[in-house]
Amino acid sequence: MKDYDDKTAFLGQCGRFQLINFLLLCASIVPNGIVVFSIVFVADVPSHHCLVPDVNLTQEWRNSTIPNKVVNGKLELSSCSRYRLSVVRNLSAQGLVPGRDVNLTDLEQEGCVDGWSYSKDIYQSTIVTEFDLVCNEQWKQPFTSTVFFLGVLCGSFFSGQISDRFGRKPVLFSAIAIQSVIIVAQIFSPSWTIFCILFFITGIGRISSYVSAFVLGTEILSGKVRVLFSSLGVCVSFAIGYMLLPLFAYFLRDWKSLLFSIFLPTLLYVPLWWVIPESPRWLVTQGRVAEAEAIMRKAARLNKVEAPLVIFEDYTTLVSPEETDPKGRPNVFDLLRTGNIRKITVIICLVWFTFSTGYYGLSLNTSRLHADPYISSFMSAAIEIPAYVFIWLALRCLRRKLCLLFTLSVAAVSLFFIQLVPQSLSYLAVALEMLGKFAVTAGASAIYVVTAELYPTVLRNTATGTCSILSRIGGSTAPFLFKLSIYFNYLPYIILGTLAVGSIIALFFLPETFGKPLPQVIQQMPKARSGMKTKPSKIHDSNTDIVIIYFMHRKVY
Repeated sequence: MKDYDDKTAFLGQCGRFQLINFLLLCASIVPNGIVVFSIVFVADVPSHHCLVPDVNLTQEWRNSTIPNKVVNGKLELSSCSRYRLSVVRNLSAQGLVPGRDVNLTDLEQEGCVDGWSYSKDIYQSTIVTEFDLVCNEQWKQPFTSTVFFLGVLCGSFFSGQISDRFGRKPVLFSAIAIQSVIIVAQIFSPSWTIFCILFFITGIGRISSYVSAFVLGTEILSGKVRVLFSSLGVCVSFAIGYMLLPLFAYFLRDWKSLLFSIFLPTLLYVPLWWVIPESPRWLVTQGRVAEAEAIMRKAARLNKVEAPLVIFEDYTTLVSPEETDPKGRPNVFDLLRTGNIRKITVIICLVWFTFSTGYYGLSLNTSRLHADPYISSFMSAAIEIPAYVFIWLALRCLRRKLCLLFTLSVAAVSLFFIQLVPQSLSYLAVALEMLGKFAVTAGASAIYVVTAELYPTVLRNTATGTCSILSRIGGSTAPFLFKLSIYFNYLPYIILGTLAVGSIIALFFLPETFGKPLPQVIQQMPKARSGMKTKPSKIHDSNTDIVIIYFMHRKVY
C-alpha cells in the first residue's frame, strides 16, 4: 500500500490511540500462551499401577500384588501388570506369606483388567486418568498434542485468507469466541476421540486469533511503536500467558477446572469489540474509505491532534498493483527453480525444523524436569522473555549467521551435556535444559528474519509460509520425541543435539545477509557460500526494522 503512512502521519506514533490499542492487542495474545501449553497439565501422566479390587486378601498379599521393576535405575511398581488375581487370592486363602513361602517371580502376571489406580499427589485428575490413556493406550497421550498442532497447521492455511476477505477485527473476535466455546465443550467430552476433535478446532481458533491480532496491530500502529509491538510486544505477551498457566494449574489440580479457568478470562474480551477498531489500512483496500476516515478522526480526537479535511483522497492510488492483481503470483516450486535457491531452501528448512522441534519438545517436556511440574513449567516460560530481548538486540547489530550459529551451538552443547550430569545434581540438568530452551527460543525467532532477508520480495511470502508449515510438522512430531526415553533416557536430547549440529554444519553454506538491502527479484538473491567469510556492507537500519516487522507478521507459535 503506497503513501498510507504519509497520509496518516498527522496522528503521530505514540498517542493515546496507539497506547490503548497496543495494550489491548497485546492482552489478546496472552491467552494463546495459556492454551498452547495447557496440554502439559491437562494431559500429564500421574504415577499409576493396576487397580487391586476389594477382594479377600491379606495385607501382605495386597501389598505384593503389583510386581516391582527397575526404571532408570530406580525400583518402581509396575504400571501395566499385576500378579494374576485368582492365583493371589488362592495363595492368600492358604495362609502363605509372599516372599517367604512363595517366590513372587514365579507367579503368572496379567494386565490391568480391573483398571488403574492413579496417584493424586500432584493432580486430582487429567484426561489420562479420565480416559485411561496408559499402557496399551499410552500413544494417545502425546497424540493429543499432535492433534492440536495439526489444527494449528490447518488453520494457518486459511486464517490469513479469511482475514483478508472479511477483515481483521471480525476474524479476531470470532476466533476468540469459537476457541472459548470449544474449550468449554471439551470439559464435557464423553470420550478421548471427542476431546481430540474439539482440541483440533481449538488449534484452528488459536492460530486464527493470533494472526488476526498481530496483523491488526502492525496495520494500526506505525513507526517505532509498530516495531516494538511486532518484535517484543507480541512475544512477551505470549510468554506472560505461558507463565500464568502453571499458576492456574497449581491452584486447580482438576483438568476440567483448569480448562474452565482458561475460558473465564475470555469473557473480558467481549467489551473490547467496541474499543478495538478495524484496520483502516484494510478498509481502504476494500474501498470503504468513509469507515477508515471515521476511525482516523476518532483517533485524532484521542491523540488531541487535528485531522485534515480529507485524509484519503483516492483509495485506488493507495493500493499497489500486487495487492489486487493475482496474475504471476509465485508458488512453492519457485523455491526449487535454480541450484542456488534449492541449496538455500534445503538449509533453511533444516534449521526451521530443528528450532521448531526443539522449542516444542523442550516446552512439552517441562512437567518431567523437576519434582514439581509447576515450577519447571514456570521456569520454561520465564526463560523466553530474556531470550526474546536478547535476540531482538542481537539482530540489530550482529551478523545473522553468527546469531544462528551461537544459538544452535549453545543448544547443542547444553543438550549433549545433560547426559553427563550425575543424578545427584539434578538441578544442574534442569539448568542445562533451560539454557537449551533459551537458545532454541531465540533461534526460532531469528530464523524468521534470516528467511525474510534471503528471499526476494516475489518469493518472500511463499518461502516463509512453506518453512512455517514445515516447522509446524516438526511441532506435531515433538510430543512423541520425549517418549523415546523409554528406550534410552537421554535419547531425545541426543536427537535434538544432533539436529542442532547438522544445522550448524549446513549454516556454513548459507550466505550472510546482515547489512545488505532486501532482494526484490530472484536474480538479486545472495549466493550460497562454503563458509562464513562475508564482508557486510553499510547497515540499512530501515531494512532491519522492516524485516523484524515482517518476520513477526509471519511468526506463529
